[in-house]
Amino acid sequence: MADKSTFTPDEWKHILGGVMLAGMAVTMADQSGLWGMLKESMASTGAMLDTRNEPDTNDLVQAVVADFQTSEGRTAAREEIKSVLAGATSSTDAQAKAVDGLKKVAILLDTKASGEAPAFKSWLQAIGERTANAANEGGFLGFGGVAVSDAEKAALDQIAEALNPSVA
Repeated sequence: MADKSTFTPDEWKHILGGVMLAGMAVTMADQSGLWGMLKESMASTGAMLDTRNEPDTNDLVQAVVADFQTSEGRTAAREEIKSVLAGATSSTDAQAKAVDGLKKVAILLDTKASGEAPAFKSWLQAIGERTANAANEGGFLGFGGVAVSDAEKAALDQIAEALNPSVA
């Protein structure tokens, strides 16, 4: 049974950052203006926090959610995001860096928490999917457009490949 103590402090930052990267990889793939970005950010956060009320969630997911409820956990996650996205020169570059960060999280999970890894990775993918469905893309002032753009679908595919390279 993996939890925070399974990982070094730096590894735990990678795990925490991965939760935010799952939503950011989708948001960066097809930016939908300020309102769309707010909706997507709220959807990502909501997907994570909704897990608190799911009794069958594995221990590692619950440990991450609990850590996000502390200022130390949120600070560690922000520091990780800054580190992963450092040097990004465009949203495309930031999106690629986010996906690469998720690959590192997947390797870490497979190495140190293999029993919890599949459920945790599935949870990260669900965060990405909820983010993608949060705001219509290509419309005007939130009207029209499509629920999930081709760029967001591609980002979701990249997330799936990053988290489960042998599946794709």
